[in-house]
Amino acid sequence: MCCLFVATWLCTAAWGEGVFNVRDAGAVGDGTTLDTGAVQKALDECGQADGGVVLVPAGTYLCKPLVIRTGTTLRLEKGATIKATDDPADYARTDKPGEFNHFLTGKDLENVTIEGEGTIDGSGERWWIPAEEARQKKSGYTLPRPNLIVLTRVKNLVVRGVTIQNAPKFHFVPTDCENVLVEDAKFFAPERAPNTDAIDPSMCHNVTIRRCLVDVGDDNVAVKSGKPHPNREFAADTLLVEDCTFKHGHGMSIGSELVGGVKDVIVRNCTFEGTDNGIRIKTDRKKGGAVVNVLCENITMKNVAGAITIVCYYPKIPAVEKPKPVTKTTPAYSNITIRNLTATSTKDAGFIVGLPESPIKNVLLENVKIKSERAGLEIRHVEGIKLVNVEITPGEGKPLIVNDAEMER
Repeated sequence: MCCLFVATWLCTAAWGEGVFNVRDAGAVGDGTTLDTGAVQKALDECGQADGGVVLVPAGTYLCKPLVIRTGTTLRLEKGATIKATDDPADYARTDKPGEFNHFLTGKDLENVTIEGEGTIDGSGERWWIPAEEARQKKSGYTLPRPNLIVLTRVKNLVVRGVTIQNAPKFHFVPTDCENVLVEDAKFFAPERAPNTDAIDPSMCHNVTIRRCLVDVGDDNVAVKSGKPHPNREFAADTLLVEDCTFKHGHGMSIGSELVGGVKDVIVRNCTFEGTDNGIRIKTDRKKGGAVVNVLCENITMKNVAGAITIVCYYPKIPAVEKPKPVTKTTPAYSNITIRNLTATSTKDAGFIVGLPESPIKNVLLENVKIKSERAGLEIRHVEGIKLVNVEITPGEGKPLIVNDAEMER
């Protein structure tokens, strides 16, 4: 994986030499003037020239939705902000009333980079207020809103150094992409901004996320796989998350959309501070699938609301349940290793809960130490779980709550 991304970076550096300055295209950058036309002109000219650099100097560039082209490096210099307008009319889809276009999009591309010391700001506050009001009325409801960056079927995609913040909904959603590198980037949204996932690789092959700081209102990272892929057994595979710091948010997640399957995920050398979850695999019988080969190691968590959540239910776990027929969307997790994890939890230590008709298989916890303010670690419907040097210290009850599980210590 590392060698592949070195090659990708070298290709990125060798793209077209042309520089397309948005100021030369007519952008003002005063935060008031609408600069959509000028910025899009620079993006279009770059694409027509078979690639190059779209340069965004210091300033605030107010824009409606934009489209990036193949071979483009969007470079935001220090002090530069591309700021999305917040008028819902700017995003409304005429073909699908009630739905919205995303802010920065691109499809069927190669060699796309977003880099620099600048910022892409989604102006999400106007969207969050009605979204939270709708969620309060109906638990789990997600009010339709634009995502900030959605790039689809891109080969060789790099996000480096930039700050991406205040998305109306999700911040960065690479979809059906191949060779994705996100490094040294920052993702910010208020702690309670609804559904503001930071990085959601969906149905992607070969993804690396490293040295990122993520402080948002929902999943810090969420690996998704919403449907089968025509060319791969597992729609999402070969993902590495390393050396990241997660603050507010819902943790390092896989799911809840898993129909296409997820394989080979590594999370290592990461720090969690005050997240609502730590390591989390989540789905249900309507949108589940196979999750195979997950390794989480060298993890530190402080004041998380649950260190380990590996469950085949979402959003709630029933107390008791009888088996149901196995279908194409029945969750099936196997080969999960968590080692060298130290955590303090403000709630329970966590849950490893499969289905009665589809137990979680082959779980190893090694050198795991969790101190929780409430209950211990619940283990239910698991075939083959091995605990090596595991210390659970709950505030109440037993360290391990085991039911219908084959456990080795």
